[in-house]
Amino acid sequence: QVELVESGGGLVQAGGSLRLSCAASGRTFGRVAMGWFRQAPGKEREVVATITGNGAFTSYRDSVKGRFTISRDNAKNTVYLQMNSLNAEDTAVYYCAAARSSMWTVPTDWGQGTQVTVSS
Repeated sequence: QVELVESGGGLVQAGGSLRLSCAASGRTFGRVAMGWFRQAPGKEREVVATITGNGAFTSYRDSVKGRFTISRDNAKNTVYLQMNSLNAEDTAVYYCAAARSSMWTVPTDWGQGTQVTVSS
């Protein structure tokens, strides 16, 4: 099991930027693939971005490609989500999640979430 704590959410104007952080403890962080998800009111939770345990491979949903960047610092047991050019459709609670292995599969552990609100 890995414990995850997100931070960095808040209120930002459209076109602005935010950087989310997720601090992890528990399993050896560098062996665990990580992901960012989001859930808007009335909608299902959706994957935003994932990154392998060594950081070599990333993936993004189409709507955030070119705007969001997922990264990790295994020495600090932290994964980040840099979000640029934010728009109202990005408003949601953002969650980080850990997978079972160094390659992304299904999430097994979740953080408590951090609210991101983009005003238009």
